[in-house]
Amino acid sequence: MKKIITLLMSIFLLFSIIGCAKEATVTETFEDGYKVYYKMSDDTWQCDGYTYQYRLEINGRMNNADKDATFVYLSNMESISYEQAWKAAGLSSSSDDYFSPKDAVFVNLQ
Repeated sequence: MKKIITLLMSIFLLFSIIGCAKEATVTETFEDGYKVYYKMSDDTWQCDGYTYQYRLEINGRMNNADKDATFVYLSNMESISYEQAWKAAGLSSSSDDYFSPKDAVFVNLQ
């Protein structure tokens, strides 16, 4: 009987802890780009129902361009090359150059 009570108390405590876990909340909204996206209280980013670990600003210059461009991506990859960034931003005719929405999303061009 003592083991059953101990087990039930353990289960109750476990559910109490799980129930108290805080859900991330929006701390900042970005609406000035191609997509609306959000910075969350747990330092992640959200866009179109996906959660991303990183916000990347990828700076460079395309061939024959007069000035540099910065592509902003939310990503679950730590880095994206400039060539990948401009292609996946809609400048490539090959679907192989685009990211899966769970991996990265293009949100702004600066």
